Amino acid sequence: MRKLLVIGIGAGNPEHMTVQAINALNRADVLLIPTKGDEKAFLADARREICDRFLTNPACRIHDYAVPVRRADGSYEDGVQDWHRAIAAVYERTLVNEVGEDETLGLLVWGDPMLYDSTLRIVEHVRAAGRVAFETEVIPGITSVQALCASHGIALNRIGLPVQITTGRRLSEGWPEGTRDALVMLDGVQAFRTVEDAEADIWWGAYLGTPHEILLSGKLAEIAQTISDTRRDAREKHGWIMDTYLIRRPATESEEGAA
Repeated sequence: MRKLLVIGIGAGNPEHMTVQAINALNRADVLLIPTKGDEKAFLADARREICDRFLTNPACRIHDYAVPVRRADGSYEDGVQDWHRAIAAVYERTLVNEVGEDETLGLLVWGDPMLYDSTLRIVEHVRAAGRVAFETEVIPGITSVQALCASHGIALNRIGLPVQITTGRRLSEGWPEGTRDALVMLDGVQAFRTVEDAEADIWWGAYLGTPHEILLSGKLAEIAQTISDTRRDAREKHGWIMDTYLIRRPATESEEGAA
């Protein structure tokens, strides 16, 4: 039976590759590298650098594919579902046409496949269609959450207190209930500017793990504009941006007592 390896490759630094991920890379007969246009060519180049550095299987075939564009009209959920089905069609065609019955296809996933990445859901679309049989194995990777905390030298959580990992879209709708700490990913709307708390701290990072990495931290109210300006300038320079940040609000007396 065909096999599908979903390999977490880390947040951008080739040295984030684990021994397990390197071994999985070399078990693949075919590797798929997504391309997202000139603006995000770095993401494809980073995957190729990983292959150049760690791939020792000379028989492995590498195929690029253009990532379908997600439509912006209609509801967000419908747009995402249509986008996932389009990518699933690429995976299915590759399994059927490029991968032999006893061969293995490898997908190189930025960060970790379990955290704000849809590869595993897309794979299930392929499985549900029932046109090709395959086994799946998932290899974990270092996430931007880990890279952010390591680069800033901080712990993700405070003792006894929860952290919610969320998106910029959700944060812009209001602060999450039940926590004073929010780790925000996929923020295209600069939702940190909606947080009105003079005592809140922020640890922000962009291009984590890459040579372009940028780090800023301090009181949110004091550096929000600096982050916005830095973000804008970096996007203009590189043509794209991926950033992650942790906002920590002061705990209440009852929360500190419970902790």
